[in-house]
Order: sequence, then structure tokens, then C-alpha cells
Amino acid sequence: MFELAGAETLGFDGARLARIPEFLASTYIESGRLPNAQLVVARNGVPVHYTRLGTMGDDKRELRDDALFRIASMTKPITSVAFMQLVEQCKVALEEPVTRVFPEFADLKIYAGGGGSIPFAPGAPAHPIRFVDLLTHMSGLTYGLQNRNNIDAVYRELNFDFARDHLESDGFIDKLSKLPLEFAPGQGWNYSVSTDVLGIAVERISGMRLGEYFEKNIFAPLGMNDTRFGVNSDDIERLVDAYAYRPGQSPRMISAGATSKLVNPATFDSGGGGLIGTIADYHRFSAMLLNGGELDGARILSPKTVRLMRTNHLPNNADLTQMSSSLFSEANNAGTGFGLGFAMVIDPAKTLMPSSMGEFYWGGAYSTAFFVDPVERITMVFMTQVYPSSTYPIRRQLKTLIYSALTDSYA
Repeated sequence: MFELAGAETLGFDGARLARIPEFLASTYIESGRLPNAQLVVARNGVPVHYTRLGTMGDDKRELRDDALFRIASMTKPITSVAFMQLVEQCKVALEEPVTRVFPEFADLKIYAGGGGSIPFAPGAPAHPIRFVDLLTHMSGLTYGLQNRNNIDAVYRELNFDFARDHLESDGFIDKLSKLPLEFAPGQGWNYSVSTDVLGIAVERISGMRLGEYFEKNIFAPLGMNDTRFGVNSDDIERLVDAYAYRPGQSPRMISAGATSKLVNPATFDSGGGGLIGTIADYHRFSAMLLNGGELDGARILSPKTVRLMRTNHLPNNADLTQMSSSLFSEANNAGTGFGLGFAMVIDPAKTLMPSSMGEFYWGGAYSTAFFVDPVERITMVFMTQVYPSSTYPIRRQLKTLIYSALTDSYA
């Protein structure tokens, strides 16, 4: 699968790296908490450790090296990279109002109560959302899964989280434009459908469907041959089963890979959470980010653009404890800032985890995760398939195990 370099040649203790599969097996696989686990750790883009454990799902087939996973919100960094390619071409600018592309958003209001069994109260007009507000989740939009107020409830009723089955992108925007914002754009942080809107912006600006844009401008250049929206029928046997956590019991299978509707053409490419892919492909994407936007001669972004993306854009260099109104996101809050598509570490001490200043990362709802450490030059990609990602502290545990195996630090 991966050609591994010797641990010591890349500044790791091999015996300590060997703790990783032992821990995953004893804590998660043998106990039935997770059906499977795949992990690749690399330094300077060179893989130094690979773990593959468990099965494809209920049929108990051994997990394949080329297994396909629903990467969910790990789609968001890819959508953000796609949008920044258009920024580099001056086809759009971060500070521009989204009404330039979405005239439907010209009359947005701020939530002032109501909803549910009564209409939403007339809210004050919102100043325009900017594209940077979409990238940073400071748009005032939300997710139905936040489950905090009547706006979230309407998002659930409209089934925005699973739009591929019943909406086209224009219909998604039309329905969204009729709902109030939770707060004025730029005044708060809330994990939301912002990146889905950003993906539709990529479509409208480029004139291409999002999956086509990804394939031409990111996947093909990087050799990410197994990542796409949906699954080809020839590859369906490679798709793992998806599970949901049950307290005190083994996870419940909620979507069998072999019979998945993901083989059916979708009406909507979700830039916020729709991609299916392999660990090898996401490793290449992570290596590109570590290298400042280039991999094996394929230039995806400039180093300056990647630097801008992995810089904290929260006002006054705040962290998410000061800005977030979310009940759930794929980031920790303490010591964590947010850039253009990624969370990043802005105060390692406050995270209470081994980390580096400027390390950036994200994850997916089925417990997948990745991080890029530009100081130690380390990348990690982790794949499994249990919803929700808040179930276990496995991301913290993996980071602890990886950094505890480091013997040669650049910091």
C-alpha cells in the first residue's frame, strides 16, 4: 500500500510507533467500538507508519488497503482549495459580497424569533455575506444537526444535510435564501452549510459541476484517482459499511456498502460533505498542503495562498472558545483558531495536547480525520466509519501516540 521509510531515518522511534496499532486493536477494534481503522503517518510527505485493522463491515471481509470511505466534512478543505484556485485567477475575491454570485441572498434577515408553528419574526436586514465569511464559517448560516433553535429545525425539515437525494444546487440556494441568519455575518462562528454554498459558488463561477471541477483541477493533477462524489458500480465492493454509535452496545450498521445508494447519480454535489475516497488519496492531498500547494510537479495553489488559508482569520486572533456558538464541529475550541477552510492551533498549551503552532486540521462526521503540522513536517490521515465523530477521543489519542514517538523535533 505505502512504501514506508525507516522510522529512525525520519526522526521517529519505531517501537513507539508500534504502540499505535496495539492501542487501536485493543481499545477499539477488539472491543467492537470501531469496525475498522486505517492510519498513515508521514514526514516530509514520506510515509513512516501505516496501520490497517478490522473489516469492511457486517460481512466480515478483511479491510482492504484500497477501501472507500465516506469522508464527509473532510470534503470541506478540498472545496476551500478549489475556491482559492479561483481567487488566485482573480475570478473572485475574498472580500466580495456573495450576492455577486448569489443574487438570491440580496434580502437576508437576522433571526429575531419565531419559527416552528408560527412564522419567523421580521428580522433586521443583514449586511452582505462575504466569500471570506463562507470560508471561515462566520456567515450566520447553520446546520440542522446543531439542534439549538427553530432555524436549525427548519434546516432539518428541508433535509439540507442530505441534499444529494432531493435538491439541485439552485434549489438549495433558493430555499436557504428564504431563511434568517443566526447572526450578522462576521459577528460569530457557527459550523454550517457555508462550504456547501462555497461549492455552488465554484460551480457558478467555473461553469462546471463541482465534481467535474475537482476532477480536472485537483484530483487528476494530484493522482487522487479514487476520490469522487458517489461510487462507481465497479467499485461498490470497496465501499465500507457505515455505522452509528449506540451507548453500551456495538455500533449499529446504518448504510451497507454493497447496497449503498451512492452508486445512484446525485442531483447535488455537496461541497460540505459529499466525497468518497481512500486513505492514499487523502494522504496525497495532505502532502500537497504540507508542501505549500504542490506535489510531484503538480502546482495546485501557491505557497502564499496556502499560508493565507492556514492563518487564523477570527477577529483579534480569537480562539473558538470566544467566537463559537456551535454545539458541534470537527474542531476543539480551546487554543484553536480558524482559517480559510481549516481549524488551526494558535495556542498549543491551551489545547492540552501535543501539537505545534500553526498545525491545521479537520475531520468528518464518520470519525475520519487528518492534520498537517508545518513545523514538524508531519501529516496524518485516519479513516474509519462510525457516526458521530464526537463519540470517542480517538483524534486526541492518535496525536498523543504520534508525537510521543517523535525523537527528532524541528521546534
